Amino acid sequence: MIQIKKYAAIDIGSNAMRLLIVNIVEQDGKEPQFNKSSLVRVPIRLGQDAFTVGEISAENIDRMCDAMKAFNLLMKVHKVERYMAFATSAMREAYNGKEVVAIIKKKADIKIEIIDGKKEAAIIASTDLHHLLKSDQTYLFVDVGGGSTEFTLFSNGKMITSRSFKAGTVRLLNNMVCDVVWNEIEKWIKTNTQEYDEVTLIGSGGNINKLFKLSGKIQEKPLSYIYMNSQYSFLSSLSYEQRISELGLNPDRADVIIPATRIYMNAMKWSGARNIYVPKIGLSDGIVKAMYYGKI
Repeated sequence: MIQIKKYAAIDIGSNAMRLLIVNIVEQDGKEPQFNKSSLVRVPIRLGQDAFTVGEISAENIDRMCDAMKAFNLLMKVHKVERYMAFATSAMREAYNGKEVVAIIKKKADIKIEIIDGKKEAAIIASTDLHHLLKSDQTYLFVDVGGGSTEFTLFSNGKMITSRSFKAGTVRLLNNMVCDVVWNEIEKWIKTNTQEYDEVTLIGSGGNINKLFKLSGKIQEKPLSYIYMNSQYSFLSSLSYEQRISELGLNPDRADVIIPATRIYMNAMKWSGARNIYVPKIGLSDGIVKAMYYGKI
């Protein structure tokens, strides 16, 4: 006998907004299965507003309201039992973030919580990482977003430490990540990984998923530092238009993929990691699992 629950997660990021709908299949004596039913991504670049002007523009508030109304209808059609909506870096930093949350609640009937970087890292870490983590190895989990990057260190199957830095792809595009931040990231990674003989990276985020897809590798295989370096050079050699027309990248992916690759490469270099694994997990997956297991 099986039971199926329907949960949804809304991730309001600095580069895009996502609605993930998941079928949770419960069977006696077995671990629950989390099967993705639907994933909708809307490219509203809130970080462009928040990081350069300090507020979410009236135009983007309207676009967010329309997207949230659509998300609400989709959840209704899918008969979603429970959902949670979290906003990250861009909404954290926009001075009208709380006002936007109130507008969306009134117009679209979606309740949004603005979370800090520490909670964001903890939610992402609550995904199915334990299936990937070998008990005798050390991993640096790197989730690159538009406004921030979350780093989490795991060793012997346990979380050791985590940290969020204001170094995201939209910030980098706008030249808003100074050398001091890069130095802080380098110091944090080197300090926390130096006692381990070997570190492997686990990458999360839309850009690393796209890089992995471009590689043509099967899901269990990692990308090497050499591959990442050559891909970075190749992508940088193409114009923005070429990355769209020749590689088939979405317009809102074709520019941020280069700074994202730079962040992953630096994390590999500073931790001494030779490989990066790319499971398809992110904040929205973490939200669903954290809801189901009563962690949020």
